[in-house]
Amino acid sequence: MRKFLKISKLVSSVLICSLLITGCGPLSDADEVVLDLDGTIFSDMNAQEENKGEEEKDELIVAFMFDGQINDGGYSQMHDQGRQKVEKIEGVKTIYKEGVLDDEKQVEEVCEEFIKNGAKVIYGTSFGHMDGMYNEAEKHKDVTFIHCSGYKKLDNMSNFFGKIYQMRYLTGIAAGSVTKSNKIGYVAAFPIPEVIRGINAFTLGVQKVNPEAVVEVLWTSTWNDYELEKSTAEKLIDNGADVIAQHQNTTGPQAAARERDIYSVGYNRDMSYENEKQITAAIWDWGIYYTECTKKILDGKWKTGSEWLDASSGLVDIAPVSDYVSLETKNLIEEEKAKILNGDDKIFLGPIYNQKNELVIKEGNKLSDEELSSMSWFIKGVDGKLE
Repeated sequence: MRKFLKISKLVSSVLICSLLITGCGPLSDADEVVLDLDGTIFSDMNAQEENKGEEEKDELIVAFMFDGQINDGGYSQMHDQGRQKVEKIEGVKTIYKEGVLDDEKQVEEVCEEFIKNGAKVIYGTSFGHMDGMYNEAEKHKDVTFIHCSGYKKLDNMSNFFGKIYQMRYLTGIAAGSVTKSNKIGYVAAFPIPEVIRGINAFTLGVQKVNPEAVVEVLWTSTWNDYELEKSTAEKLIDNGADVIAQHQNTTGPQAAARERDIYSVGYNRDMSYENEKQITAAIWDWGIYYTECTKKILDGKWKTGSEWLDASSGLVDIAPVSDYVSLETKNLIEEEKAKILNGDDKIFLGPIYNQKNELVIKEGNKLSDEELSSMSWFIKGVDGKLE
């Protein structure tokens, strides 16, 4: 386990200079920061001091693991915005660690660091954080572990996610309405149910307004590789795509679309700052869940379980639809969104055929949440392999 170096106010002036060089904000003389030996800020000025006052001892320390950087312009940045909302809860302090890979051992080490610094709640934001968190939850029964997008549970570990596929369906309607080549490119991370489900929902949205359009999928086997994700989008554009969508955590695909002057569909947040021709985006507001869950823990009302929240929760939404999209299509998107918000989600309502033109959902039938959560096949209209 990595050792830590505590730097007190006696050397705060030296530390301030160092932190300013690395882009962090200034500290007061009363602040104490825990650094690991490579100099990385670990606890964002919220580490516990050995000689705390009674008021500080009552604070709930809540920790966050991010697989990317909090300035990535996408997934991790949106999670960090959620952390910042938690920070505003009275009686709560947050600590965090960036760049925690989908590596079981590393996740365990980071959890141990969090716990050493007083954390009683640990949020993991990547699917690959699950196994390491589960192991730590078994060891530390007095710590609450909350995992995003996973499925493992214990008495002190739960999981949650949002039905982002509902918003992908709406963004697909926008994409299908603007394509001229009838070829839409989709830069995808890994062939797991979450991603497959999103691609299928997006394609169903495309087909609602443009049955002739095809969605071509290329995999990167990454979440946070800007250059690879950008170059993959470029390949799709070279193949004829005039709209680029993504299930990636960086803005690489958006940058490729901007440089080629084509439309795009963002993810995680409104990415129109990256591409002026972004037509909309499927977005998250993680703070809605984080604040509610943390308050339940504070109030002693938290219980373990699995939560898959729909659009009515506010956890998922779409960015404003651009004027590149017709008013008629905008109205259709609003109508479909209203249905979803009212609990009338008929996105995966049959008849639906797979890539082999086999009927997989009979007319009038609808996939259950359990079936959606294990989806492993592409619908007709997706041009891509499940590698």
